[in-house]
Amino acid sequence: MPAPVYRVLGLLCALVESLPIGTNVGVLHLCWMLVSGQLLGSRGAIFPGLQALGLSDRAIRRAWVALGQGSWTSRRLIKTWAAVVQAEGYWQPHEYGGYHPVAVDLTAFWRPQLRNCPTRHYDAAAGQARPAITLGVIARVGSVLGQRFGVPLDLVRANPADPSVGAHVRALLQAVVQRLAADEVAVTDREFTVALLLAAGVQAWVTRLRKNFTARRATPPAYRGRGRRPIYGELVRPLARRRGQRDLPATPPDQEIRWTEAGRALRAEQWQNLVLTDAAPGSRTFSVTAIYDPAYIHPLLLATPLALAPQDLRGLYRDRWPVEQLPLAAKQMLGAARQFVHAKETCQRFPELTLLAGAVLTYAAATSPAVPTGAWDQQPRRTSGRLRRVLAQAVFPQDYPWPDRLRVKRAVTDHLPKGFWGQRRPAQPISTSLGCSDPPPASAQVA
Repeated sequence: MPAPVYRVLGLLCALVESLPIGTNVGVLHLCWMLVSGQLLGSRGAIFPGLQALGLSDRAIRRAWVALGQGSWTSRRLIKTWAAVVQAEGYWQPHEYGGYHPVAVDLTAFWRPQLRNCPTRHYDAAAGQARPAITLGVIARVGSVLGQRFGVPLDLVRANPADPSVGAHVRALLQAVVQRLAADEVAVTDREFTVALLLAAGVQAWVTRLRKNFTARRATPPAYRGRGRRPIYGELVRPLARRRGQRDLPATPPDQEIRWTEAGRALRAEQWQNLVLTDAAPGSRTFSVTAIYDPAYIHPLLLATPLALAPQDLRGLYRDRWPVEQLPLAAKQMLGAARQFVHAKETCQRFPELTLLAGAVLTYAAATSPAVPTGAWDQQPRRTSGRLRRVLAQAVFPQDYPWPDRLRVKRAVTDHLPKGFWGQRRPAQPISTSLGCSDPPPASAQVA
């Protein structure tokens, strides 16, 4: 058996071993089906994917029950996975200006045929919102042997009482406030606006801004001696743009910084002590930085309340991309973009498990020797796709030294009714249906 097979299986065993006995075996089979890419062949169907592993019918049914009704949560598995990664010592956190980046994003698993899908997400290709199971992803960002890697910190579901996108974003930011340490900074994309971050109470954040973003000075201009005293600061427009037939010029920056990186001359313009255009006096302030890189057409426009150099801001935002690797590995590499589950809890659990399986596969690929796909692969890299191809060609190992807790739960079920009689509900007493404790009179009974 190839060494990467035992490497991945060891990580999966450490991940699920602490779950209840019996449930951990079912979750292990599910995780192995995911990391070996069996969903690609079954086009998202779970039962054919488990059957491709060579499991028995009972093992397949146990794995299915463990997915929907097993005693486990994604938060518990994420906590265990973070401890496994920390114990191995390969992952090292990044630091910029004394802060560690924590990437935040919102991902969606499209379910266009799911009836009564509670949530929707905007699809840029379709140009409209489509039914999807959305999950908020929070990940600490660092490096594993030279590769950027995000360790999942939490997966936030949408609130069933209010499944709107705005409510989900607010719930995700509230989770960020609870998870963020004093030396960590949340890094977000343009979907998380400055107003949302300030309203949620996030203390340290870096977010990207739209090209037409405007703000105001926190300090109003001096009184000129006539008319009403000004209460709002001057309008600040970081980037010039055209509106209709008018050219709107950019506001001159407070300071300009130049430096050289990788042989390219970079330039940054900064505006300090700003507030939102509709903010009340005394609101929290932030700064805006526009970074010009000759390798890109448009500048990178960032906002933060922290006193960070442009070099640190650029490094922090570039470290947001590992949070995109988790959905990429789960959907494209493992085939979880198509899902055929319909129970309410299973529709939420299966995407969470696929994201975690994508994290395990990416980490295992980064910490294992590169395996070439074939003779044509002369310079292989440690990628999740190459490792998945190796796992897909291997048979589920039966001779692995399983931990003691990884075993089927031997519960006595001989006294329980089976088949049709096990699913049939007992008839309700007549007294209960009538709403009284005494039996009905004899005249009301039917002979």
